[in-house]
Amino acid sequence: MSGPISNIRPQPDPVLVDIADYASTGVIDSREVYSTARLCLMDTLGCGLEALSYPACTRLLGPIVPGTIVPNGARVPGTSYVLDPVTAAFNIGAMIRWLDFNDTWLAAEWGHPSDNLGGILAAADWHSRTRIAEGKPPLTMRDVLTAMIKAHEIQGVLALKNSFNRVGLDHVVLVKVASTAVVTALLGGTRELLINALSNAWIDGQSLRTYRHAPNTGSRKSWAAGDATSRAVRLALMALNGEMGYPSALTAPTWGFYDVLFKGKPFQLEQPYGSYVMENVLFKISFPAEFHAQTAVEAALQLYPEVHTRLDEIERIVITSHESAIRIIDKVGPLYNPADRDHCIQYMTAVGLIFGELTAEYYEDAMAGDPRIDALREKMVLVENPQYSRDYLDPDKRSIANAMQVFYRDGTRSENVAVEYPLGHRRRRKEGIPLLIQKFKTNLARRFSVTQAEKIMEACGDQVQLEAMPVPEFVDLFVV
Repeated sequence: MSGPISNIRPQPDPVLVDIADYASTGVIDSREVYSTARLCLMDTLGCGLEALSYPACTRLLGPIVPGTIVPNGARVPGTSYVLDPVTAAFNIGAMIRWLDFNDTWLAAEWGHPSDNLGGILAAADWHSRTRIAEGKPPLTMRDVLTAMIKAHEIQGVLALKNSFNRVGLDHVVLVKVASTAVVTALLGGTRELLINALSNAWIDGQSLRTYRHAPNTGSRKSWAAGDATSRAVRLALMALNGEMGYPSALTAPTWGFYDVLFKGKPFQLEQPYGSYVMENVLFKISFPAEFHAQTAVEAALQLYPEVHTRLDEIERIVITSHESAIRIIDKVGPLYNPADRDHCIQYMTAVGLIFGELTAEYYEDAMAGDPRIDALREKMVLVENPQYSRDYLDPDKRSIANAMQVFYRDGTRSENVAVEYPLGHRRRRKEGIPLLIQKFKTNLARRFSVTQAEKIMEACGDQVQLEAMPVPEFVDLFVV
């Protein structure tokens, strides 16, 4: 018979303390990382603007109760909505993630650190408008960029050695944790309040990956991050209002996160929090597609000039890939919706071989009905290259390699086209930045007049001017 359980509260878990200390007092002094954060801000908002062209996204947006009036409410870019910060965070977060076109981080766990912008921007805008109404100075866009850098770092460092997907949890748990930390700090929370808020983020029910995998892949994967970052704003506000925390949220025997959801294993943290993740983040520049397939689609486009006139002659197509890609986007059989298709490497590369491009429209039902796509999918074989898998996890490389070769019935074959680093990788940053800026301009043109788009570009194009700009002034540039 066991003895009574001690009711003496322990000191907060070190993981909570480290995140809280970094979010509240961590110093970011790299000019490069602030420049990258500015590009990330532009790209992330642009992805959200593009998503507003899709009714499946816009039907989820707006106030929970139509007609709700929120004093000093947060604005939702590209819309006329004025919302409470929790709802605004969901709106912005869902827009950002809808088309699977915002930035990516790949490690033991993967994810999209710019998902955190939903909570950051909504909270910063609402808080700033409230402060102005009280005669106080607003936050500036440098505060937003700093919060973005820190959210990227928290999410990304936790992902380096800790695979949440292998225990069935979705990566948006890290969005919730990172957003909770930086939003609580942004709103003026103390170290103690940060720890309280973070403990509740870990204790919360966490999303299962059910909606990302066959046979259940669906549109929740497009709003799950919005849900996570909005929940973070809610937890931050509760902590600021005095709600208690739970010091051993991770380590409590039987009832803590580790024992309940992580098979009893503590997190492995291989480096301190700094600015590594934002510096090395992967931008999606070429295609709105799950990132493990980006280089495969690049290879398909290189083969397109040769292949698209010989589709009927193809015997098989071999895609050489890495373990993570094979585990999550290797799919056979029917694909039921756009969310299913943009997480199928065979579908994405088939579109590239047939059409020589891949845009969001190709995931819609009208384009998916082209019988040539499924015909090519049936001829594809995925094989793992163990070196690709090792390089994927190598911190000095972080490659996302894929190769493709087409074999014809007459015995001839195409070149085996291998692409190790996608266009948005840090190793191809110089090549990618002009295209990233053009992507932003294209997305601005979808929603705004030439004059309004030019004002936004002017504000975003100057690092010093942008960092000094009050948050509401910046957000108002995006109101329609």
